[in-house]
Amino acid sequence: MSELAFLTVAEAAELVRSRKVSPVEYTKALLARIERIEPRLHAFVTLATERALEAARSAEDEIVAGRYRGLFHGIPYALKDIVDAVGLPTTGHSKILIDNVARADSRVAARLRAAGAILLGKLSTHEFAIGGPSFDLPWPPARNPWHLDHFPGGSSSGSGAGLAAGLFPAAIGSDTGGSIRNPASLCGIVGMKPTYGLVSRRGVLPLSFALDHVGPMTRTVRDNALMLQVIAGHDDSDPASADTVIPDYSTELDRGVRGLRIGVVRHFYTKDFEADAEQVAAIEAAIEALAKQGALISEITLPPLADFSACGQIILAAEAYAVHEHWLKTRPEDYGARARERLLAGAGLTAAQYLQAVRWRHILKQRTLRAFGDIDVAVTASGMDPACRIDDVETLALNYWRQARMPFNVTGQPAIVIPAGFARGRLPLSLQIIGHPFGEATCYRVAQAYESAMGWVMQHPSL
Repeated sequence: MSELAFLTVAEAAELVRSRKVSPVEYTKALLARIERIEPRLHAFVTLATERALEAARSAEDEIVAGRYRGLFHGIPYALKDIVDAVGLPTTGHSKILIDNVARADSRVAARLRAAGAILLGKLSTHEFAIGGPSFDLPWPPARNPWHLDHFPGGSSSGSGAGLAAGLFPAAIGSDTGGSIRNPASLCGIVGMKPTYGLVSRRGVLPLSFALDHVGPMTRTVRDNALMLQVIAGHDDSDPASADTVIPDYSTELDRGVRGLRIGVVRHFYTKDFEADAEQVAAIEAAIEALAKQGALISEITLPPLADFSACGQIILAAEAYAVHEHWLKTRPEDYGARARERLLAGAGLTAAQYLQAVRWRHILKQRTLRAFGDIDVAVTASGMDPACRIDDVETLALNYWRQARMPFNVTGQPAIVIPAGFARGRLPLSLQIIGHPFGEATCYRVAQAYESAMGWVMQHPSL
């Protein structure tokens, strides 16, 4: 079971295709692991055991009949519980939607179903992807598998925790101000926030229409590229969906970084914030490793983190309040305290303040893209600190501010977070790689070069 638990998607796909491992065997092994670990981890809101086994039997029958759909055929995965899957609850981890059952698949779930993937269930999130970790909700918050008394990041908490714990090889998360990349940072997995509009948000509970992204979360860079290949693409039903050609994200994975121009945004983690010393050391070691492989390193300057944060938080607060205004007025007591407080922050904003932030966003994006004019990708911190205890209220509050993720929700650029070693107490550290709009393939290329050189993804928590 432990060998199957930590298979990569690529490894599992080959075993399934060659009929060395059946989808049923694989799914049962993961369900058994979930049964053992889930009571301590709280990664799931809804576990769809019978549905998953039925899908696994169907996938196996198709393979026997010679109808192989591709690399995700027979591969289990899970969805953050703001993403619809027909017939399953989409609760947003909230009492507000405790009885809400999806009538149709989200676009990402439909694409994964068509690819033959097997949905195991719906994953813990911060309430409506904003309020958490909270202990006053119908389900407990997810825990960090490296240390169960520590925070796993959010809001895609169950996605990050479950991946690191070996409960599934792939998951879907969402990212409005860093909610894919935060759990990727703190759980030691790979999380990609794609370019704004690359992945459809149809069937996903909104938080901020201007900043919401949907993306893949996996344990390896290659798996992440494979999953993005399945879920990316134009969707007329999402007004923000980009009508662009989807490249093969895996073709450049093994090209290395020789000759690539990498800009370091060092002021984010040394001046705008002073990051934890071990996190700084991990980033600098990663930069050195990439330079040794032939990358051309330079330092670039972007607008201060405080500018990105203020701009993004005003847009997020105003739009999130607009989404939740009716429930906040009619059912305020059904929210957890953290979500209610954060959502009400938008109630006092004026139209002028919101529009000024929207204008400011265009300026920040222009300045950032100009700074990217002479580089292929940038690298910087994701979070400034390793995971704190989940009951450390003061440090948790700082976690949402001491980060360098919001800038790339504001600009809409692709940004991937990958493991970069461990701090004291075996707490994961991370590196963030940012590309040009629709430059995911180059981000993956750099991430793969570093991952292959360092091998951090081969280490797993003991549970």
